[in-house]
Amino acid sequence: MKVNLKWTGDASFQATSESGHTVTMDGPPEGGGRNLGPRPMELLLMGTAGCSTYDVVHILKKSRQDIRDCALEIDAERASEDPKVFTRIHLHFTVTGNNLKIEQVARAIKLSAEKYCSASIMLGKTAAITHDFEIIAVD
Repeated sequence: MKVNLKWTGDASFQATSESGHTVTMDGPPEGGGRNLGPRPMELLLMGTAGCSTYDVVHILKKSRQDIRDCALEIDAERASEDPKVFTRIHLHFTVTGNNLKIEQVARAIKLSAEKYCSASIMLGKTAAITHDFEIIAVD
């Protein structure tokens, strides 16, 4: 996997993935940025959210659960001193579907956290990671 990054001035950078997608990252105004995009550490959490949610949806579909939607909210804290690594991360899933089994949703989240989501497993080396979920039933 490769990424190319170009400094675009001030505290702004443009990153291009090996698959050809581009993301602009920028710092806050107080750090010399112009707020043109997410901070690099926000992007790291966004990637973790995508990785975890992808796993949960995939596992639930494979388990023949009638999933209609899945949303994830992450709340994280960072160390106060450099390196300001994540020290606590909480993932709250909202899973919507028809007749979803609570055991299947719990299992999907556990499998993602412990086996499949390389992003959250990697972040778990410095952060205490917790998970919870709610199910919204639809017909």
